[in-house]
Amino acid sequence: MIYNDIDFNSKTILITGGAGFIGSNLAFYFQDNYPDSQVVVFDCFRSEAIFANGNLQSFGHYKNLIGFTGDVVCGNINSKSDLALLNDYKFDYMFHQAAISDTRVYDQEIVMQTNVNSFYDLLNKAKEDDAVMVYASSAATYGSLPSPQTVGTENPENPYGFSKYMMDQIAYRYSRENPNMTIVGLKFFNVYGPREYYKAKTSSMVIQLGHQILDGKTPTLFEGSDQILRDFINIEDVVQANIKACNPKENGTYNVGTSTPRSFQDISDILQTELGTDLGTNYIPNPYDGYQMHTQADISTSQANLGFKPVVSLEEGIKAYVADIKRLHGTDIS
Repeated sequence: MIYNDIDFNSKTILITGGAGFIGSNLAFYFQDNYPDSQVVVFDCFRSEAIFANGNLQSFGHYKNLIGFTGDVVCGNINSKSDLALLNDYKFDYMFHQAAISDTRVYDQEIVMQTNVNSFYDLLNKAKEDDAVMVYASSAATYGSLPSPQTVGTENPENPYGFSKYMMDQIAYRYSRENPNMTIVGLKFFNVYGPREYYKAKTSSMVIQLGHQILDGKTPTLFEGSDQILRDFINIEDVVQANIKACNPKENGTYNVGTSTPRSFQDISDILQTELGTDLGTNYIPNPYDGYQMHTQADISTSQANLGFKPVVSLEEGIKAYVADIKRLHGTDIS
């Protein structure tokens, strides 16, 4: 799918975090649609290192890039010597996806160093190269604010959300100081789709519930899950937003969601329909105080300034995803 009039052929494109979920989908988008573009993936790739919560420190996985024919640079965005490897390139477009994205990492120092400090370095590189910068912000910047979540009303409640909020502030200031630059932040809501499997415990409930069902287990949800709604958005629409962000009417941060929240019960029911099962639902008490019951992206500015229009419904997205969920079921995640 071609999402705007930009011809990316003969352009040099950087994707940080390019072995991760969203980054790898972007890499293949350019490879498939603009075969004469030069795509450079920069990623530290997966290691055995874990955070205090037991989750992996990096979700980049080589299997997400099988079939990719562009350049791969293994490096850590915290390392200036690793970032210096990118000086061999002059980029036209930079998609900054690399980050600590685990909302349950509470080591504020490493989150801020990784997500914030590196952003200064990459913005300076974008300025030097006269490159368009599109970066991943997050719906986590809103915390538990009531719906609809609207740009400009952020209230982060964990280190990850705060780090993304600070990235937005840096981007606003950098845009004011460099009015000729294009800098756009995208606040992703609940993204699901192919190439998320290697996020392990932090992957979407779509694939987690899908694999529960394929295990023959009754899908487990919190009590009242028909009233717990999230703004689930398919990876295809996330790619669309990234591409359209390359030519905005004005710089800024923009929500990337459907604006049509759906329940976790909906996900379970759609999966059972597509997988041909009737296992019912196992309900358990919700152990979390202050659990967010509803998210809904206000995408009015995304529509007006980016031309963004989500097109993949939850039913369509899950139906298209089922083959990949089946393919990955039971495969080694290491």
